[in-house]
Amino acid sequence: MTCRIIVADDHPLFREAMVRTVQRVLPDAQPEEAADLQQVLSLARQGEAPDTLILDLRFPGLTGVDRLAELRQQLRRTTLIIVSMVDEPVLIEQVMASGVDGFIGKSIAPDEIGAAILAIRDGEVLVKYAPSGLLPNLGCDAELEQLTHRQHEVLRLIAQGKTNKEIARDLDISPFTVRIHVSSLLKALNVTTRTAAAVKYTGT
Repeated sequence: MTCRIIVADDHPLFREAMVRTVQRVLPDAQPEEAADLQQVLSLARQGEAPDTLILDLRFPGLTGVDRLAELRQQLRRTTLIIVSMVDEPVLIEQVMASGVDGFIGKSIAPDEIGAAILAIRDGEVLVKYAPSGLLPNLGCDAELEQLTHRQHEVLRLIAQGKTNKEIARDLDISPFTVRIHVSSLLKALNVTTRTAAAVKYTGT
C-alpha cells in the first residue's frame, strides 16, 4: 500500500536528497515535493491527507512556531517531522511543544535521517540532531570540560540512574529539553548510550 509523503524544503538539492532517503527507507512511499507553504497546503488538500510531512523549519510561508501549531491542527492525521540546521535547545523545545511528531537535524548522516524518519512514523517522539561546535577526538576529561553547565547537571543525574522525567522534575525543565540535552551530551562524549555516558562521568 502506497503512502503520501510530502517533502517540503526550498533548497532543491536537500529536497532531492531527502526524497531519495524516503524512497530508500520506504520503497512503497509516494514522495511529493513542495518549495513553499502554499504548495504544501495545496498538495495536502488533494485526495487523502498526506501520511507524513517532512518540513524544513526555515521555510517560505512558515513565519514562526505559532504557524507550526496551526499546521498541526490543519493536518491532524499527518505525521509532522521538522528538519533543520537549527541546534538551539530552547528553539527545538518550542518546536516540539507546538505538537510536531519529531525533529531531525540536517547535519546528521543520511542513514541516521532515514532511521529517524522510520522511528517517528512508528510513533516515537524523537529529537535527533548533531550539536555544532563539538571538538573531535578529545580525551575523557576534555570531553567533559566542553559540556555546558546544564549538560553537566543532566549527566550527573543520569549517573545517579534517574529517568528523563525525574531529571526534568529535579531541574525544573521539560522532558523535551532533557531529551535534547541528553542527545547533545551523548554526541559530545562520543557515546551512544546513557550507561556509557555515566561511566565516563564516574570515571573522572
